[in-house]
This record gives sequence, C-alpha cells and structure tokens, in this order.
Amino acid sequence: MKLKFFNFCFFKAIFLINCIGLKLYQSTEYVEIIPEKNEFLIEYTSYLHKNERLTILKNFFFNNFIRSYSLREKSSIFSSYPSDFDVVYLNNPVGSWIFSDETKKYIEKIQHHNRIQKSFHLNAENSSCNDQDKFIDRKLLQIQDELKFTSKFKKRKLLRHPTHLTKQLKAEYLWKKGITGDGIKVAIFDTGLQNNHPHFKNIVERVDFTDENNPDDNIGHGTFVCGLISSYKECLGLAPDANIYIFKVFTKNQVSYTSWFLDAFNYALMKKVDVLNLSIGGPDFMDTAFVRKVREVTSKRIIMVSGIGNDGPLYGTLNNPADQLDVIGVGGLGLDGRIAKFSSRGMTTWELPFGYGRVKPDIVTYGTNVLGSKKNGGCRTLSGTSVASPIIAGAVTLLLSSLNENQKRRMNPASMKQILMASADRIKDANMFEQGFGKLNLIRAYKYLQNYKTQVSTIPSYIDLTECPYFWPYCTQPLYYSGMPVMINVTILNPLKVSGRIEAPPIWYASRKTNGHFLKLDFAYPSVLWPWSGYLSISITVDSLASEFEGIVDGLVRFKVHYDSNDFLNEINLYVKAQIIPTPSRKQRILWDQFHNLRYPAGYFPRDDLRMTNDPLDWNGDHIHTNFRDLYQYLRDSGYFIETLGHSFLCFNASNYGTLMIVDPEEEFHKKEIKKIVGDILNNELSIIVFAEWYNTTVMKAAKFYEENSRKWLTPLTGGSNIPALNDLLEPFGIELGDRIFDGEYQIGEHVGIYSSGSSITKFPSSQNNYVIYRNLRDEGQIFLADIANKTVKKSKTELVPILGLAQPSFESGRIVVYGDSNCIDSSHMKKDCFWLLSALIEYASHNVLYSAFKETNSENFLNKNLKKIERLKISDFESHSKVLSKNQHIYLQCPEVVYGKGTFIEYVDFDFVPTDK
Repeated sequence: MKLKFFNFCFFKAIFLINCIGLKLYQSTEYVEIIPEKNEFLIEYTSYLHKNERLTILKNFFFNNFIRSYSLREKSSIFSSYPSDFDVVYLNNPVGSWIFSDETKKYIEKIQHHNRIQKSFHLNAENSSCNDQDKFIDRKLLQIQDELKFTSKFKKRKLLRHPTHLTKQLKAEYLWKKGITGDGIKVAIFDTGLQNNHPHFKNIVERVDFTDENNPDDNIGHGTFVCGLISSYKECLGLAPDANIYIFKVFTKNQVSYTSWFLDAFNYALMKKVDVLNLSIGGPDFMDTAFVRKVREVTSKRIIMVSGIGNDGPLYGTLNNPADQLDVIGVGGLGLDGRIAKFSSRGMTTWELPFGYGRVKPDIVTYGTNVLGSKKNGGCRTLSGTSVASPIIAGAVTLLLSSLNENQKRRMNPASMKQILMASADRIKDANMFEQGFGKLNLIRAYKYLQNYKTQVSTIPSYIDLTECPYFWPYCTQPLYYSGMPVMINVTILNPLKVSGRIEAPPIWYASRKTNGHFLKLDFAYPSVLWPWSGYLSISITVDSLASEFEGIVDGLVRFKVHYDSNDFLNEINLYVKAQIIPTPSRKQRILWDQFHNLRYPAGYFPRDDLRMTNDPLDWNGDHIHTNFRDLYQYLRDSGYFIETLGHSFLCFNASNYGTLMIVDPEEEFHKKEIKKIVGDILNNELSIIVFAEWYNTTVMKAAKFYEENSRKWLTPLTGGSNIPALNDLLEPFGIELGDRIFDGEYQIGEHVGIYSSGSSITKFPSSQNNYVIYRNLRDEGQIFLADIANKTVKKSKTELVPILGLAQPSFESGRIVVYGDSNCIDSSHMKKDCFWLLSALIEYASHNVLYSAFKETNSENFLNKNLKKIERLKISDFESHSKVLSKNQHIYLQCPEVVYGKGTFIEYVDFDFVPTDK
C-alpha cells in the first residue's frame, strides 16, 4: 500500500517559551497592557558588527520608503559583540516589506518583537507563577512552597516531608568517586541570583540581559533553580562544583523580550557552556527567532533542558521549548512516585490536524515539595516542572563531569538524551505521553554511560500497539480494514552527527509467522535530520485481505541513517506489533472531525467557556486524544470505535460509519464538503452529531486584548465555535443556531446537566418525528458585556431556550443531532460531564433508538424565529488562518491517495523478536 499524503508531521521551525506555575495558594494575577510603537526584530543571515548592520538597515529601510526609525540599543554585555539580530522602532505601521535580491543576502526574517509583562500577588515573600494566565507570555515554571493540605478540622494539618533530592537520587555515590560537576559550564536562564549567596562557590559570571542592569534575583525563582543544580550548603544541589553562569532574562515584574533571550543565547554560545537550563515554557510556538536560536544552540552540542509545563492533567498541554526534538523535556512526579497531577501531558499538537503528535516528555523526575535554596539563604520547598528541569540539568552536569575530555567532546543533546532514557525506570501505571521513558535513575545512567556506544535510536524504541497502558491510546483500539490510517510519529535521535539523512525509503519486513503482510505501512520523513534529530512518520492501515482476520501481527521497519559525506550509515530496526480484528459494524464506528478545528497559535481562538477569563485561549488541539481524552475513553469503554478525520469531508467513505461527530468547529465548511455531507445523510444513512458553542460579534469585539507578542489588539477570529459556518452546513436541513449566549443548570430525565456559554436553536424543521428540548437558562452574553463595561447588572432572569434538536430528514436517511454546548464533553472546561447525554444521542444517531426523555416535545409547533442571518465578524483576519478559505485550499482539500500494492516496500522474514526495553 502506498499512502501519499502531505508531510504534515513536519516540524516547523516555529516554537516558543513560557512560564509554568501551578497555583496552590490564592493569588491575584494580571497582565498589564500598554500599547507601544511598532517594534520589529530583524534577523540577519550571519553575525555582523554594528556598523555592518546599520548599513544594511539603512539600505533596506530606504528601499521600503521608511525614513524615520530608531535602533534599540542593546543594554546587555553582548552589545559590543557581533550579533545576528536587531530590534528597530518604526514611527508608522508597515503593511508589507520589500526584499531585494541584495537584501535577502543579509536579512533572514522580520517579525514583531515579543514582549511579555506578567504581574501577580502572593502571600509571604515567595512569588510564583500562576498556571492559569499562560496565553501570551513566557513564564517561570514553579509552584508555591510548603504544600499544606488542611482538612475540615482546622487543628489537623497534613504536612508532607520535603524531598531531599540528593538523597533520593543517591548522588553521594558519585560524589565519593569525585564526580561533583567540576569543570562543567552550566548556564541558568532565569530571574538572576544574589551576589555572594552563601549556597554557591563557583558562580563564574552573573549577567543581566534585561533593562534593570542588576543581576540580583528579586523573585527567588532563579535562586531555587540554581540551588537544585549546584548548592553546596544546607539544601544540597546535585553538582556543587559546577561552574555556574547566571543569565538573568526576567525582570522583577516578570517582563522579558525575545531579544533578551537571543542575546543570552548568543553569549552562552560565546562562553561555550555545556548545559543550559530553561525552567520556562508556554503554548505559543510562533516565535520563530527564538526557535531558530534554540536549534542553533543545541547544534553546537549544548545540552538544553526544559520543563514541559504545569498544565496537567490535561493532555496536549506540552510547553515549548521542552517539546522540541533537540531539547530534553522534563515532567514532574508527585510525592507518591506517580506522575504529578500538574505535570503537562503529550502529545505534541502542532502536527494537527493532518498528522499525529510526538512522544513527550522525554523523562520525569521529582517535582513536588522539593527542598531548595531561598533568595537570601536558607531553604524552602517548591513544586512544578521548573523544579524537575534543573534536577535533570544537575544530573546531566554530574554525568558529564565523570568523563575525560575526549569522551566529553563526543557528547551532544542526542547522546545525553539516549543515556537518560535508556537508564530510566518505567513507571508501571503511566503511559508514554505522561512519562516518556520513565523516571530518572542517576546511578544507572552513570553505569550506562561507562559502556555507552554511539548509535542512532528512536522514540519510542519499539511500537507495540497492544501494550497497555504504556502505548495509550494505541493499545485501547485494535486495527481493522477500512479504518482511518493510524499514525505514529517516531522521533529519531542521531548522536553520530549534527546533520544526517534518510536517503532510501524504509522497508517493512513483515513476519511470516504472524501474517505481518496484513499491515500496510507508509512513511514520511524530512530530507535532513537536524540538529541531532528528526522524525519518521509511520502511517498504518490494514489490507482488505484481513477484513475478517483476528489476531496479532508484527514485523520490523528497517531504515538507514546516513551521517557523513563518505556515506557512513547506521541501520535501525524498529519493531512493530498490532492487533487486527474483523471490521466492526458501521453502527459501532464514529468518525471524529479534526480538520475543522482551529486553535491558538497563531490566531486568537477563544475559550469555549466565557467565564474562563484567566485562560482565554483555545490551545489544546481539540483532539480526541488531548482535551477530549475522557470522552474518547468513555466511548471505547462503551464499545464504540473512534477514528480521526484529519482531512476534509471529501476524504471519507460515509458507508463505513454510523456517526460523524462535529465538535466545536472553528473552521469554515467548503461548499463541496457541504454538498457531500448532505448527500451522505440523505443517501448513505450517515448521521451527524454537532456540539456547537457560543458566537456573538458584540461579545467578540468586547473580548479583545492587547497581545504583546504581536503588539496588536486582537479580536477573536470566531466565537467558541464558528456558528455562521455551522449554519451554512445545516441550512439544507432547515436548522440554524442563534448568536445569544446561555448558561445554567438543567435536567433531562433523571440526569442533571450544565450549559456553559452555549448557543441556542433558532430554526428547526417542523415534524412529529423531530424533537426539540427546551430548558430555562440565563443570558450569559448580557452578563459578560456588563462585566466588561464594569457595570453592575441584576441577576439575569431565566428564559425557556431550545438547546437540543433531533431530526431525521426522511425515513431512509441518516439522523441529525444539534446541541448548543461542548463544554460538558471537553475536559479542559468540564464542570460536570454529560457523557450520559452523548451516549443517548449516539444511540439515536447510529441505532435509531430514542431516549424516552427526548420525546417530551416534538418540533411540530417549533416557532422558527425570523432573525437576521448571523454575520461573520467583518474586522476579523480569519482568512489568513483558515485552510478552507486559503489561496491553497485546493491543497488542503486534497485527499490522501491510497493505492494498495504500490509504494510499500515489503520483505518477508522469520524472526522471534522481543524488545529489550519494555
């Protein structure tokens, strides 16, 4: 089988950073919004002296008819050195840039200069970041100290003992061998460090890259991070003799700029540091200048470590740069040794909707109630993945210091990641998107390092789609003929050379013993593996010969990585195992529409619950395995098979499915898609279930905010979902949703539900066999607008609102279900799940079984409101974020071309292979 599809498992060189904080104490936090002049970051193709850069800028702006501009002077120590970027103020806005051929030789890219300002108030002296306000800034990744769990009896308190990390990791074993981090240069990008702090003896340099001109730590976060790596008194760090470089990149007001990070990265390169810790992260991966610099830094053998975020237990909440291929991404453990609730989970989401995310974190370690250094001396405890990150950085420092100079020169980000992961302890009840390769085992890592041999490896190191829970979600649903391709995005680690390549297509060696030829594999991979890493996207389908087969099949994927101009190569065998079952009945198969979900970044797509004002952006991917994970598990436990449609509606065979689920769509529906769906419902008995959300242009305009990344006032590109687009889709059936926003608690039968920022039905086909459910709800849009205007409003009266409609256009057609709110099935917003409701709706849609409580009101007397058609927001920049409205829509609407028997390179082999690292 050859599956030709766009290489959407690519890794755009667009990533970001952000702070991760988990709130354990009540805090107040806000983002100060100050509109400024146009400010741009200009990247050059090489490092240039100031006078050279000024000449280039002068010519460039002259060609762009710009006469008034000013260069932002670098205030850091790096200002006297050659640089590969500048920040420029312009007095007037610029629509587009003119690049001459000569200019392209010197200027790589121009983007808005990113600024973040985050403020908060916490009790006592210890400040921390709040995990709620993570939508536009790079943040520190800490949680408040001294976990106190107070029962309802005030006199009783449960105080958990702090984690002494050096004892837990048995660092004394290495210290007794004289391995203490000596000679290793460690850069810490954070909030600074006090001068002559009593816990540190090898602070080589403290540099302030901010505009405060003072490298002291006014927050305490940087001190704590530094202490975990190298404190030698009181609360001990792992590598007390390491050479520490303090790079202050955050002010006391939590302000940072991309340019400050770029200067700091450049200085780290000049100082030839060995290890770099970033206890920061965030969801915005569009800061290309930052991302390119991270890749440049790691390409120079600097081992970068970063926390994955404190946005758990939700899936799809990984933070950058920890989820980059070349960075060691670290998750946190709780006091019980299990994955901490706060620790972010995979998969990565920038591959959506066409591909599937990669495995992250890489490794996990202690992250709860860990003892570390206070700002001015003494110890305290903190929690979070910004605590876990420096523990791994300290471990890396210790391991490097055990090597001689020749051995050390051979180490790089890929080899160190291999050592940490190969020696980690697998956590029994956690999956790979929670733990990566498992828990840090420092002593085993040291022993593994002594016999380490450089070779190419993969993450995961084998693929067993039957192994639960580690290979969740793959292990929860077997394969079958005619199913959507199952995609596994494998990370390739290449410690042999910073750059490598896969020249020949991988070969599938199917096992004769287990009918491995029933699996059809297709592959996608980049032309270059850089830096030290790359990916191999494997797409698996089942051959038609196995439509009635049931059993286990396996085989090997074999490919070769070339890493030298002399054609040196390394061969990799990747074991693949899967379970195949006979193709299920279409009534048991549900298709999830992923194609029509859009998210932040890059556009402002708002949260579905208007009351979530402290986290207003929709950034979790809306995938069945991310923020809809609980729903997925519920449906699987109920006996349904769920497949994901990553392409347009033109790209599936409706006769294979009982129900298509369209949940919270932000994308438009192409007229060709609408025509196909109408035909599928009327002629192919396909049913659809729509879970909508709010849409109101007045609320959208009021919900704007000033984003410091782009220095623009942003207005939501849609509401919670794209109601005008949904109305276009439903119009052929006489169904329409309105733009009023409702909220409240209701009851259907014996079940209680919560309606959160949902829309209502304003038009529905009249029939004795169609049904509409009404409930009393409040007008939340009115309340929201009053809050924005700082007006007090009387408690909104409730009114009878049509929230759920069930229709069958004809006796032989499929059925249509429309419900105005998705928050009750979305784990990121869920106050109370409505899986009971979804189960009843699927029974109706797929099996034509109507829940008795739905029969209370048929639609025969439904009063269609002659409301003006809901208009799209005219000031919206939606077109630039839409696939359907794109100039390249013909590419996005193109379907994967499946041609069996062509393109898959198959060999047959007899083997008994058991992965050694299970």
